[in-house]
Order: sequence, then C-alpha cells, then structure tokens
Amino acid sequence: MSHPIMFDEDDPLLARVRDLALAFPDAAEKISHGIPAFYTTKIFAYYGGSIKVGGVYQRHDQSLLVFPDPEERQALLEEERCYLPAYLGPYGWVGVDLTAGTDWDEIRELLDASYRRTAGARRVARLDKG
Repeated sequence: MSHPIMFDEDDPLLARVRDLALAFPDAAEKISHGIPAFYTTKIFAYYGGSIKVGGVYQRHDQSLLVFPDPEERQALLEEERCYLPAYLGPYGWVGVDLTAGTDWDEIRELLDASYRRTAGARRVARLDKG
C-alpha cells in the first residue's frame, strides 16, 4: 500500500529546504510515507510532519524534521516553533515550523548537524573539506 502524497511540489519553502539539503555531499531525495526525505545512506531530514493530539494526527506540512545533537535538542523543544514529531520524536527527532519567520542560516545549521549524525565519516570529511 503506497502513501498518498502529502506535499505541494510548488511549495516555495520546500524548494528552499531542497536547495539546502541537496547541497550536502551525496545527498539525495526520495518520497517516504508521502513526504520528501533527504538522505545519504540514512535519512537526515524530512519535509513535513505531524503530532498526535487527542488521538488525532495534526499535520505540520511546512515543517522540517531533523535529527539534532542531543544537547541542542532540548533547547529546540523549548521554542514555540518546534515540536516533537509523531513516530520520530521518541528517537531524537525534532520538528521545526518553517512558517514562523524562518532563519535560513539556522535551518542550514540544523540540516548540517543532522547530516553529520547520519552520513558517515567519509561524507562528513568531504563536507569539512568544502
């Protein structure tokens, strides 16, 4: 059973996330569970997420899910624009709402941290070489 597509290909926020995510060494994109996923050997970011409220899932379509450093994770979760995404939250992932005045330099830093945690030593070395 395939998942329905849950994003708008013409979404300008997705276009910006895509530009940033695909700039990392060997990064690629695939559709996973109906949303864009950015990966090398492992997924380092998703575009779109959800939370469960009162037994019902609420979509956060224009958000970025990242796998931040554990030290940074708690600070992010204290911010109003960030949330614990359904399914992935218990494993260390954080959702960031991109509709609330996005700082794109910070988004790139979050993608960088998530990439570094998932991409493997050779890819991280390539990233560090520039």
